[in-house]
Amino acid sequence: TALPISTISNMGATLSTRAQWSSGGAKLDFSPRNESLLRDLDDYVSTLVSQHAREAGVTFKRPFEWKSKLRTNDFESLKSSDAYTTSDTSIVSTATTSLGEPLLRISHTGSGSDVRAWTFAELNIVLRCAGDRSIGEIQACLESNRDPMANIVGVGYGTSDSGGESALLETHERLVRERMRDGGDAANVEDLDNSFRLLLLLESLDVKLLQSSVKEIGKSVRLSADAVENEVNLLKEFAGHDQQSCLRQIEFTSSYRFGNGCRAPPWRQVHGDIAYLHIKPVDTDPRHVTANAAGYYTNKGLKPDGEIDYETTSEIYSSLVGLLKTISHHFAQNIMNQEYRYKGDNEDQADGGRGLVSSDGAVKAGDAQREAERATVKEKKAETSKASESHVRGKKAGGKGKSGKKGLSQQQEFNLGPRSREPTQKWKNLTTVAEVPTKPAPPKSLFDRKGSAPKKSQGRSRVAESVLRSQTDDLYVSESSSDDEEEEDVAERRQETSDLPAEYWQIQKLVRYLKGGNQTATVIALCSMRDFDLTQETCQMAIRDVGGLEVLINLLETSDVRCKIGSLKILRDVSRNASIRTSIADLEGLETMVKMLEVPNKELKCLAAETIANVAKFRRARRTVRQYGGIKKLVDLLQQPVVDKPEEDLDVAMARSGALALWSCSKSTKNKQSIYKAGAVPLLARLLKCSNESVLVPVVGTLQECASEFIYRQMIRTEGMIEDLVKNLGSASEELKMHCASAIFKCAEDEESRDLVRKFDGLGPLVKLLKNSSNKDLLAAATGAIWKCAVSVANVQVFQKLDAVDSLVTLLHNQPEEVLINVVGALGECAKVNANRTVIRKKQGIGPLVGLLTGTNHPLLINVTKAVGACANDLECMTIIDQNDGVRLLWSLLKSPNPAVQSSAAWAICPCIENAKDAGEMVRSFVGGLELIVGLLKSDDEEVLASVCAAIANIAKDEENLAVITDHGVVALLAKLTTTSEGHLRKHLAEAIARYATVLVTCYLLS
Repeated sequence: TALPISTISNMGATLSTRAQWSSGGAKLDFSPRNESLLRDLDDYVSTLVSQHAREAGVTFKRPFEWKSKLRTNDFESLKSSDAYTTSDTSIVSTATTSLGEPLLRISHTGSGSDVRAWTFAELNIVLRCAGDRSIGEIQACLESNRDPMANIVGVGYGTSDSGGESALLETHERLVRERMRDGGDAANVEDLDNSFRLLLLLESLDVKLLQSSVKEIGKSVRLSADAVENEVNLLKEFAGHDQQSCLRQIEFTSSYRFGNGCRAPPWRQVHGDIAYLHIKPVDTDPRHVTANAAGYYTNKGLKPDGEIDYETTSEIYSSLVGLLKTISHHFAQNIMNQEYRYKGDNEDQADGGRGLVSSDGAVKAGDAQREAERATVKEKKAETSKASESHVRGKKAGGKGKSGKKGLSQQQEFNLGPRSREPTQKWKNLTTVAEVPTKPAPPKSLFDRKGSAPKKSQGRSRVAESVLRSQTDDLYVSESSSDDEEEEDVAERRQETSDLPAEYWQIQKLVRYLKGGNQTATVIALCSMRDFDLTQETCQMAIRDVGGLEVLINLLETSDVRCKIGSLKILRDVSRNASIRTSIADLEGLETMVKMLEVPNKELKCLAAETIANVAKFRRARRTVRQYGGIKKLVDLLQQPVVDKPEEDLDVAMARSGALALWSCSKSTKNKQSIYKAGAVPLLARLLKCSNESVLVPVVGTLQECASEFIYRQMIRTEGMIEDLVKNLGSASEELKMHCASAIFKCAEDEESRDLVRKFDGLGPLVKLLKNSSNKDLLAAATGAIWKCAVSVANVQVFQKLDAVDSLVTLLHNQPEEVLINVVGALGECAKVNANRTVIRKKQGIGPLVGLLTGTNHPLLINVTKAVGACANDLECMTIIDQNDGVRLLWSLLKSPNPAVQSSAAWAICPCIENAKDAGEMVRSFVGGLELIVGLLKSDDEEVLASVCAAIANIAKDEENLAVITDHGVVALLAKLTTTSEGHLRKHLAEAIARYATVLVTCYLLS
């Protein structure tokens, strides 16, 4: 899928949409379109430097930083230049920015280099040093700088609606003013002129990319999982055994769908496969069809062992209908006999919009029996809706609309009778779009006085959602964090009517006064409802069951401020309930609340934002807030001055409520991008310096949620927020300390952030947090921060002085997996130092570590194998590992289906073999162990192959083991890998081959 690099609306938009990203969004897909894009960018940078040297020297607002695969010898040409200062560890340009930063800095690492460039000219230097590998460098640069236009022009460039046009106009206006000003600085005029010309050149680049993209897209057809599902479901309507059927049968070979919608196994999804179909035409043999991102084609079908032979046996077609026309003459004739269209009326779409009718109105998608069943279901629905008192009021009939008109009076309401009460259009829309089996309703309903039990109106069914996703542009994608699950299917706990407390009936009576009373009665009813404990589920359900939610939402559109405030206070309290959150979203309450963020009344803004914070706990609600422009309005609330103001101040309340709402919304990746574009990061940095705990908690919560994105981690570091996070680790609030530790946990992925945590003395407070063993959330955050900080050797030395390893070892017992993953990860990093391995051994930590190898949690297993492998470098530790049967457990993990577990286990086996007594005999004692490890040389994962080659190099030191693995065909498998170009794999492959060759030569000489 194509994920945007940025959301710039004009200039840079083509660059944003042309790149195709992997499903995780972290890497560029290997595709012809991406290759074309990268080549265009390479040519552009070269042309810009050669033809527009002045513009190529314009300094960016933020440098481009990325991890390069280029090594020291690739930059030989720079060492002889006076423009660069070279050393064994770095290359630095003598030219600097206005702040004294070198225009180019290249820091050499073990596996490559870290590059930091401030101009196109310096970018071109790096690309020219890369030579034939320049495309790979541009790819790495784009992956590390997801918003390149913001790097060049600045973060504020993406915040305005006019995008690139505003940047051009602003630069032009500044240039004109500088030229007209008396005594204007000639150097400043020249800089502005160069900047303006660079923007024009970037605009020209975007136009060229657009033209190239149009040609590229015109040549290719890309299928999605939803498109395949829709087309197959469409053709199923034409399958059957009657004469008019176009097909006998069409079905997927697998009933399981992965999270991305595909049915193909993951190792085939990397080749673009989406699903596999088994199709029985009327007039020819059954066929097996592959649905690939490039189109549909037939494959060779099933092998004798039941596996699919994926080899292509036909041309690729853009649609399944086109492929079937070439396969079956009967299908081609019958599918063209009549034209078909989709139903247009929502009320007739009982099958989710996929039911087909012919152009003359005859139903073609099913037989008379199916239509009769659908009619019966509709009748039952209508009866259910009429019987329910909770779903019988629309905005116009149940509350006060925009005009301020009241609904029906109580007397009128009771005179209507049950058959006169029709559900409003909103409640009609809440019925299921596709007919799916539903759970039986409870025997009695909270909202039916007589005890009759109408079915609960459900939200959209899962089947309906899959159909609607293909018909909308805003897909359910890129949702993050732990709250991804939809709360629309929350099971309800209902009480028997006879067991309901008196408050339930009293609240229902007040809701009726809201519907039928005058303005004064409405205010009094709202105040009376506030006297109840609205945090109790019984009170919340009483409001919902009698239709009170719709009335409260209607009151938000009146002109009476008192009614709005009272309604919002009630909605804020009851929206803590999951099912009520869903109902508010169904009733379009979020749209109204987003509009209220613009009103001048500060109290209304606060209440609206707090309610949004409660409701936006699930994906659909978060998406609604973004679609209606709520993100920008919430960010505006953060601009209030809060320093030295009491907590009761409205400015403080506005900032707090805005941060709370952004915190809830930030659990979506798309919302994170919108929050960043709205300019929230500097405002959050300013609020982080206040001392008000009620503001700090949501601010830090938002930051730690967004810190999963690289651009946020970079901004947190450059805005000086690491120091404030470390400072708040000493707060009295455990919740605040937890979020600060969690933010450091995510930010410490970057080396510079780890160094800043050490610089501001943040390691000591993190170690102190390990004493709070009763608060598991805080403990998980603290151990996670220690784990990531321990990646730096300098930090490990500090942890060593603070006795952090002792505290970590004590946490290996009786802790949840969330804590154990981080604890073991931290021990694995600390165990790289010999002194810490000794501490782990003396504190009896080896045994518990080995015991964790029997678990099933993959992240935990990955960290445990790394920790055990690090400890195995110590001979005494290795003895304990062997005594606890640790090597056998490591070997058994090679059978794991997770490649990361396999590779980490193989890496851990290497030091075990090196330091074990009589290692050759130990390896041979594992029945089938050598055959297992040789078989992993057939893996497609490069890290698995590299680790297995390293293990084989150690195994081959024993001549008997060498003979065994030779019998298992290790020579041929190693030979196949010699064509690889991946440096890490080549190194260990060479070691394995060299070890094998050494033994063979020795044997030859002895013979």
